[in-house]
Amino acid sequence: MKLNLKNPIVFFDLETTGTNINLDRIVEICYLKVYPNGNEESKTYRINPEIPIPAESSAIHGIYDEDIVDCPTFKEVAKNIARDIEGADLAGFNSNRFDIPVLAEEFLRAGVDIDMSKRKFVDVQVIFHKLEQRTLSAAYKFYCEKCLEDAHSAEADTRATYEVLKAQLERYPEALQNDIAFLAEFSSFNRNVDFAGRMVYDEKGVEVFNFGKYKGMPVSDVLRRDPGYYGWIMGNDFTLNTKAMLTKIRLREMTGKI
Repeated sequence: MKLNLKNPIVFFDLETTGTNINLDRIVEICYLKVYPNGNEESKTYRINPEIPIPAESSAIHGIYDEDIVDCPTFKEVAKNIARDIEGADLAGFNSNRFDIPVLAEEFLRAGVDIDMSKRKFVDVQVIFHKLEQRTLSAAYKFYCEKCLEDAHSAEADTRATYEVLKAQLERYPEALQNDIAFLAEFSSFNRNVDFAGRMVYDEKGVEVFNFGKYKGMPVSDVLRRDPGYYGWIMGNDFTLNTKAMLTKIRLREMTGKI
């Protein structure tokens, strides 16, 4: 089945030094760009994360320190990647909770300003879990009747994710629409303000905190009642994207009071 696309969509997968979206870094990124006319372009970059790769991570994806010692840093390829995904929607497997927040952090560290606010994000894993409850390898076997060779290789996982989404559309014509806006909405658990989901939109479209003592309370109200909470977040272990979005809300509220 051909995807019904209004914009290009980029399927991508990351291999990283670990699973902490605040601290860990990309060691490999592969993306498959699919155009509305069906044309495809694929790229893979090995990245020097500038920190050691833990042995337990290398055991999963097979990338070791010596493999990336001569590879470019993310900062050196960030503009190329940003250019390739400009104007495209994004899709992946567990991408909303991990890959997209990690990618956003890397762009911020590299000083590359990329606006993702108008992108649509399709998470094939969420669709899969809502409808079948399996892993990527099992999804590939279930939907495509193929064994996933080289699992945890970014290139293999990226291609498999693309094929699984097309197969999902064929299998669930009554539940799914071949429309990226629908798939983005269907594959989202929350309407996140920041990629890490520390702030979300409530049913009225108001930004509310999604953690801690102020969970469920409007961000603007908390900033007004407890100004020190902003400083606490800025000084603690939250993602750069979370801090940037919180600062944006704070500046908006301050401007509104002037």
